[in-house]
Parts: sequence; structure tokens; C-alpha cells
Amino acid sequence: MRVPLAVASLLALVATLAGASAHAAPLPASASARSLAVRVVYPDGKEDVLAEAVAPPAREATSGGLQYGDGLLSTGAVWSRARAKSDVRADAWGSSTVRAVSLFGGEITIGAISTKATAAATGKQASGGLSGSWLAEVEVLGETVRATANTRVQLGDWGYAVLLEQAVVRDARRVGRRTIVSGIHVYLTAEHAGLPADTEIVVGYAEAAASVPRPKPAQTDQPEQPESGSPITPPKGPKRDPDPRPPNAPPRTPPPDIRNPPANVRPQLTADRYVFPVYGPSSFTDDFAASRAITGWHHGNDVFAPLGAPVLAVTDGTLFLTGWNDVGGNRVWLRDHDGNEFYFAHLSAFSPLAFDGSQVRAGDVIGFVGATGDAVGTPPHLHFEIHPAALLGLGYDGVVNPYEYLLAWRQAADRAFDWGAPDPGQAPPPGAVILQAEDISTASGLDPAGLGALLEVPAFLGEPEGAREPVVVGAGRGL
Repeated sequence: MRVPLAVASLLALVATLAGASAHAAPLPASASARSLAVRVVYPDGKEDVLAEAVAPPAREATSGGLQYGDGLLSTGAVWSRARAKSDVRADAWGSSTVRAVSLFGGEITIGAISTKATAAATGKQASGGLSGSWLAEVEVLGETVRATANTRVQLGDWGYAVLLEQAVVRDARRVGRRTIVSGIHVYLTAEHAGLPADTEIVVGYAEAAASVPRPKPAQTDQPEQPESGSPITPPKGPKRDPDPRPPNAPPRTPPPDIRNPPANVRPQLTADRYVFPVYGPSSFTDDFAASRAITGWHHGNDVFAPLGAPVLAVTDGTLFLTGWNDVGGNRVWLRDHDGNEFYFAHLSAFSPLAFDGSQVRAGDVIGFVGATGDAVGTPPHLHFEIHPAALLGLGYDGVVNPYEYLLAWRQAADRAFDWGAPDPGQAPPPGAVILQAEDISTASGLDPAGLGALLEVPAFLGEPEGAREPVVVGAGRGL
């Protein structure tokens, strides 16, 4: 049974006043899961869903085979399972298995689809995973295709498909994860097989979400006392030099608190002077703030593209810190004329323009998509970050989510560029002039909650209505 947060707080207060144990009441948790075999979404919003399972508490849907349309889609046996449980701990699990998939009369065939999404959360940590998701025997328009995460395949002149489409969302306001995976997601850009343009087909979908509120640190009015009752004194450190300040100098004041970046810092990176950082077919999702082992959380967005796809300077500016580090692999920074900085990582190689001090213009090729550094073994992609000038004093955590900017730049990707004298917009002015730069992209010990006040992450399933699901750009609107 879920206890509203206000009720839980009231119960805790009553217990304290009654002299009960100081332990807080259990934190309410939320968990949900969903899986389905087939989903067809039409341009007018109508959708058909086959073999769907939604939890909590646990559901299952099976079939010996499915048929949709006149030869449009057929499958062998299917299994959809969903399970969710929440108490003090939240756990969710969804899976979909679809055999012998045929789309568009055999233009796309898949021997088997297996997708699995898991999520768990406690008051201290959260986890989520998509391991166990795979495709077997994939053929597209007569060609064998190797399926890796977010692999995009062109479908003639009528659409494209994304294989093993994945997304992981981290909630900055609660301790939780939401994981999403589709076996194949087809998006029609033109009429085909009797279906109108903008129709989407998803086969083998699973998602799981689990979260709990973040515990608030206990507040005390009195300093902690040892058992003897004598005040605690800090241990003596090494002897320090005398205070060099003049005798009449004002007393020292404590340094200002380091605060999270303000939510209203939004650099005006307009489409008139900025371009999308990858040339050619690509896909990306809003994976900003997803969990990462080394840096604590994902400081940018990953743009998946074929190995060797050209990486472009997103604006006019100066390149610096060009070279290698163990996390970013081949990486380079770009500073624009307003002081904003952009980080490009995991490149397979640099172009001849990529050297420290190089003056580049928007659209210049500075490198090529790869999987170097800690991205070895992952699908080729560009890791891209935006560091506004006003946040540079916060170090590597002074970032903003690049997702909305990537969306705007991608929409303008095919426009002709007029470099007359458009105003590129001004970010808030920096608080100081930087005299020396240091590569901080390998910093450790970062606080995963450092941007908690800045991030706007969609609410999890099973929580307030109206939540926006994450979108994989370049893979249609199905997520």
C-alpha cells in the first residue's frame, strides 16, 4: 500500500512527539513495468497494441502467433511479461520475446527478438539495466544486418528502422531509474505498403521504472556530544604560519557556498550560427544525467552514427585541448566567440583542422565518429557537451543538457547558411576571465546530485500523469 508523502511525514511527527523511536517512517516507493509484442501508431494518434502486459503487480500475455494487416506483419510465438513491486524498495521488470518476425511481406525479417528492462531503487541508490536484449538473424531488404544498440538502417526512400533502440532515464528529484528498449522501431517517411507517412511500428518493447524519494538529511539544533558530555574538539593539525594579514584587517568571512547551476542559465545558441555536430544519418536520445561509472553521471548526449561519420564544428570558434585522454579517447574542445565551450569525445580520428589554436567555422570537419576511450566496445558515437560561459567556474559540472539544442540544430541541418551579420545571441557573461585552461573531463569524485536543481527529467511511470516519455531523435517518435 502506497502512503502519501504528507501522511508519512505526519505519522513521523506524531511518533516523535510520543517519544517513539527516532527512525523515520518508510519512504513511499513507486514501481511500474510494461511490455508488448507489437505497437502500430498512425499519424492521427490512433494506435493498435498486440500482446501487452502492464504491471503492477504482475501480468503476462502470450500468443502462438500474430497477424496484422494484409501481409503487413506476422510473427511466430510471443511472450510479454511485466512485474512491479513497491514497498520501502521498488523493483520493476519487463520483457518481450517475439519469434519469426516478418514486416512488409518479408522486406524485413528477424528470427527472434528478446528485450528485457529492469529497474530497482532504495533510499540510497538506484539501478537499471537492458542487458539480455538481442536480435537474431536480421535481414533488411535482402541484406544481413548486425544489430547493436541504436543501429539505424535506411529503408529505401520510404523510411528507416532502428534496431535495439534504448534509453535510460535518471530522475534528479527522486532516487530512481527508468529503462526502455525496443527490438525494432520502424518509421515511415513516405507512404509504403498501404500505410501513410509518419506511421510507426514497434516490435518487442519493454520498459521498467522504479523510484523512491530522496531522503532528507537529519537536522539537529545541538552539536553532537561524546558520551562523557564534554564538547567535541577538532583534532590538532600541523602548526600553521602566523596570519600574514595586517593587525587591523577585518575578520575573515567564510567562503561562499557552492550552489547548483541556476535553472535559468540558457545560452542563446541559435540555428543561424550553430549546426548539428554529426554529418549524415544519426540518432540520439535525451540521456543527459544517466548514471556513469567514472564521471558519476552523463554530462552530455551521445549521438550514434556510422563509424567514420564526419564530426563538425558546431559554430565559429577556437579549438583547444586536442588529443587523448583515457575517458574521452580522441577528444577536442571548441570555444565560441561568446566564451561558451563544447566538448567532442570518442573520435576515431582527427581532421587536419584539429589542432590547438585552430580557428574553425561552423560546419568545418574537425574529426570522425568513433568509439575510443571508455567507449571501446560500444556502438560508434559522438559524446557531445555544452558548457555555457556563465557556468565555467563550476568546472566539469558546469554543463547544460544539450538535447534541445541538438534538436534545433538538426532541424536546420539542411538549410543554407548566411553568414552576413546575424546576432548569435549572448549567454550570461562569465564572472571572470580565464587565463589558463585545464582538461577536467577525467575528474573523479563528482557528486551525482550536483545538477539536481537544474535537470528536468520526466516523471516515472506510475507517478503523476502527463509525464513526457524520452524521445530517440532520428528513430522516430515512438519513445
